[in-house]
Amino acid sequence: MPSRELTDAELLVLGLVAEMPRHGYDLEQVIEQRNMREWTQIGFSSIYFVLGKLEMMKLVSAKPSAGQSRNPKARKVYSVTRAGGRTLERQTRSALATLRPTYSSALLGMINWPVLARDDALKALSARRNAIEAELERLAAIQTDQQPLPDFVEALFDHSIGQLKAEAEWVRRTLDYMATKPWLD
Repeated sequence: MPSRELTDAELLVLGLVAEMPRHGYDLEQVIEQRNMREWTQIGFSSIYFVLGKLEMMKLVSAKPSAGQSRNPKARKVYSVTRAGGRTLERQTRSALATLRPTYSSALLGMINWPVLARDDALKALSARRNAIEAELERLAAIQTDQQPLPDFVEALFDHSIGQLKAEAEWVRRTLDYMATKPWLD
């Protein structure tokens, strides 16, 4: 069992390998099909790197694809180990139970708000509002197109949409407030 928490990418890959043995290309296909990049960042090129790390931590094991055992360049099929299964369960519980702060670029923009001219600041915040609205529409379309979804996937969409709706409301209130305040030079 690793002495450290897995990264988001490691936990994602470990979970997918726990579903069924897979090779790296299979993992990329599942990540794409399930739109998993909506919720976590993992690039195609990092999948093999993550698999290597998980194998070094003995959370997954690798075997050559069926009929390829004599080919040194054969695709490896990765399976979760017993230790990997225990780690996945423990860290999944932790991921669900633990609040981890996220840092929005809006916070950096607000802390530096005074460097902008009033109209520029308000326009930038309005652009953020428009981007949030577009993202809400995009996610809703993906959610609708993929119906029926398993309950846990619906929950992923609900979480993302709820977060965006909360931010949209914050932007609306902040725009209204900042538009009425005197501008300090």
